[in-house]
Amino acid sequence: MDRSTTATATAVATTTAPAASSADTALKDPQAGTLLLDGVPRQRGATAAPPAARPATAPPVVAPLTPPAPPVSRALARLRVLRPWRLLPTPTGTPFTFGYAVVLTVTAMVTDYADPALVHALHQGSSTDVAHLVREPVLVLLASALWMAGGIISPYAIGFVVVLTALERRIGGLRAAGVFLLGHVVATLATEVPVGLSVLAGGLPDSSLHRLDYGISFGVATSVGALAGLLKPWLRWPLLVAFGSTVVEGLIEFADPMTDWGHLMSLAIGVSTWPLVRSWRRARTAAATGPIAPAAVPTAQTPDKVAA
Repeated sequence: MDRSTTATATAVATTTAPAASSADTALKDPQAGTLLLDGVPRQRGATAAPPAARPATAPPVVAPLTPPAPPVSRALARLRVLRPWRLLPTPTGTPFTFGYAVVLTVTAMVTDYADPALVHALHQGSSTDVAHLVREPVLVLLASALWMAGGIISPYAIGFVVVLTALERRIGGLRAAGVFLLGHVVATLATEVPVGLSVLAGGLPDSSLHRLDYGISFGVATSVGALAGLLKPWLRWPLLVAFGSTVVEGLIEFADPMTDWGHLMSLAIGVSTWPLVRSWRRARTAAATGPIAPAAVPTAQTPDKVAA
């Protein structure tokens, strides 16, 4: 009785053991080899994803600290806007005025330091009196413009530097020289020709034919008149009034009426050149800025172009 019971139990254990092992095999994941839990979905092939690597970040770049710019004073800022150094001639900016000023400086030093007899002979040979204008007009008209009456610190010498520099910066060297020469020649002839006619008519003595006449004042007066036309009204009219009043004062004093009349005519000649010098300035400004490319005009597309 006991043996049969034991044999039966052994047989049952032997037949149930393979069933348990096959059930365990059915609950294992064939890829991972792990046991699966009953009733839990999505276990086959489920593996933990590795954490994503963080992108390497460069350390922040710190800009070097620059010291703050020193504050510019109001006077210095105003000086930079006005640019007073442009009132003086330079070899590159105003070559005509600069070269002419050098020549006048040399002749002024000759006048101050050379022998008086030599200086008188040079002035006499350069004089634009009637006698010299009849014999060699071109030579004396050019030579008389190489001397300054009154020296290097005379009002006309200072006016020459300031006015010719400003005029040349606006219209160019050759044109400024043309304006200066125009006033010098026309005003000289306008004052000397009546003297010659008066001598022929007997109104003046023959000594008037050899009157000493030289200097740059006629050219400077013409340049003042021409420059006034290129300035703004708040500068133009005070300049004309100040210079004109000086000329009229000389006429009232009647110390040298022929020269003072020549200054007045020279100023009028300069004013008459306003249309010309203004056109020169516009042309010079246009040449400096260069041609402006025309703006592209959009064209409407036709139906054929749109279909293409």
